[in-house]
Amino acid sequence: MIRVVIADDHPLLREGLRRILEFEEGIQVVCEVGDGQGAINVSRTLDFDILLMDLNMPGVNGLEACRVIRRENETIGILVLTVDDSDEKVFQVLQLGVAGYLLKDVDPKTLIDSIRKVHSGQPILSPAVTGKLLGQLVHPTQNRDTCGLSDRELQILTYVVKGSSNREIGQALFISEKTVKNHLSSIFRKLAVEDRTQAALKAVKLKLVQLD
Repeated sequence: MIRVVIADDHPLLREGLRRILEFEEGIQVVCEVGDGQGAINVSRTLDFDILLMDLNMPGVNGLEACRVIRRENETIGILVLTVDDSDEKVFQVLQLGVAGYLLKDVDPKTLIDSIRKVHSGQPILSPAVTGKLLGQLVHPTQNRDTCGLSDRELQILTYVVKGSSNREIGQALFISEKTVKNHLSSIFRKLAVEDRTQAALKAVKLKLVQLD
């Protein structure tokens, strides 16, 4: 059972999300809160898996709540669900290492699929957010600093930035998923990051990959 907490300051939206999720087998909404402090409090007292987090809430906003929760409890998968797709907010949130970033115009099926993927350890980005990441990439100079990454690791990192899964990367490069995972572990270590989202963000900042 995937236990979900909804954090949003709009009661009607919380009710709508709860109704969508409660009909899905294997997903249970265990709590709803209306602000960031409520989300922090619940993260300290309740055992759950996924936090659906709005960003623009009164008092302690979603960004600050994400920062506190990520620092105190790394086992909770934070899936941001917001209308805010500004470059500044996207990069601020991704730097915190959240599990996913979706916009509120997402369709119910995609939301449910995203919750399941985050629960299984896969990072999720909406197409609009992925586009922002890719839009920051420029062709690197020939003598760029690769942070010690091998050509194969840079190749895999390119697919990570594109949002490809381990299976998709393996199929594209004709290697096993286990080999992909081993390369990813090496990439995370060399970039001093903890997950795919942070790796993609750092790749953008350092211009480590080249996209056609």
